[in-house]
Amino acid sequence: MSKKKILIFDDDKTILEVITIIFEENGYQVEISETSHDILDKVTQYQPDIILMDNWIPKIGGVEATRLLKNHNEFKEIPVIYVTANNDIVALAKEAMADDYVAKPFNLEDLEDKVAKYLQ
Repeated sequence: MSKKKILIFDDDKTILEVITIIFEENGYQVEISETSHDILDKVTQYQPDIILMDNWIPKIGGVEATRLLKNHNEFKEIPVIYVTANNDIVALAKEAMADDYVAKPFNLEDLEDKVAKYLQ
């Protein structure tokens, strides 16, 4: 059985390290990116099964990056979970056309459960 692939866009190295360790321990393959303007290139190269997207990320923000993906025929089915410390997370996730969201600071179990739900 091949490992499910998670692609994480976040510019916070600590969060990237923690999430990477957790998901790798759970048997996922993890790829990270600290920028989102190249989302289509990254997704083309890595072919993730799911994406975790931060809102505050360099060059173009999470909303614009997620919309680029969701407006792309080949990639629009890839679930995107919006992960951000923003009061308007529900509105932002909707605007971005994300499939779901988790507010920061997040509960790791919540994040794991949401990822597992979309990868069933």
